[in-house]
Amino acid sequence: MIPRYTRTELGRIWNEENRFRTWLKVEIAATETLAEAKIVPKQAARAIRELADFRLDRIREIEAEVRHDVIAFTTAVAEFVGPESRWFHYGLTSNDVVDTAQALLIKEASEVIAADLRELAEVLKRRALEFKDTPMIGRTHGIHAEPITFGFKLANWYSETQRNIERFDRAAEDMRVGKFSGAVGTFAHLTPELEEKMCARLGLKAAAISSQVIQRDRHANYLATLAVIACTLDKIATEIRHLQRTEVREVEEYFSEKQKGSSAMPHKRNPVTCEQISGLARVVRSNAQAGF
Repeated sequence: MIPRYTRTELGRIWNEENRFRTWLKVEIAATETLAEAKIVPKQAARAIRELADFRLDRIREIEAEVRHDVIAFTTAVAEFVGPESRWFHYGLTSNDVVDTAQALLIKEASEVIAADLRELAEVLKRRALEFKDTPMIGRTHGIHAEPITFGFKLANWYSETQRNIERFDRAAEDMRVGKFSGAVGTFAHLTPELEEKMCARLGLKAAAISSQVIQRDRHANYLATLAVIACTLDKIATEIRHLQRTEVREVEEYFSEKQKGSSAMPHKRNPVTCEQISGLARVVRSNAQAGF
């Protein structure tokens, strides 16, 4: 997403620095679990926790040569750790780290999204009660039908948002899984018990079974759920855009005191926020399609 449409909280979660920091968190959790199992020397695990670090530019420099992001990452970290780095990434394959770290990043992002959905629901509930007796015309097929209240319209959006919260909570929980089962998921180097301990250390569940990767049906379901939520927001935005049309003008989105609608026509109060919501909803839906 371009910076114009990137929220600060989510941009911080998904930036390159934080991605590698999360990889490091996964690596350290794995090493410490192995040290507890007496597979990795305790002094090595301690050295890795205390010394492990990296420089982003160094990872990029190494990756340009080796053309492998995880090798570039582990090599850059090893330069900080020194001799004990021989135990870093021990028994792991690339996607043990990448997929497990991705689960942590999605978990963090999901907490932001879930909080926002609940805030949206509270606003819709409050406004539905505020306008429960405010009459307006109900429409079907865009044509005048029978009277309703604006609160009734908002209550409908509130109910749908409640369903979206339930859908999203389930999808986010389904994504809260990690894997440390090796190159093809057969536990050739570690054991299921160690995988469970490593995942628990990170606040994740162990995938019941995996191959090289955590199976992508989880990701497809998560993206599909985000698409459904985006459709709700698009529906609300489209309705507000319709009701804000000059010949209707029953409601309109917030327009600040210093906001301008046009460089040529000073009377314009364009529904730019609703337009942006509808446009970005299309991006989410297209990403969901790619996820399948």
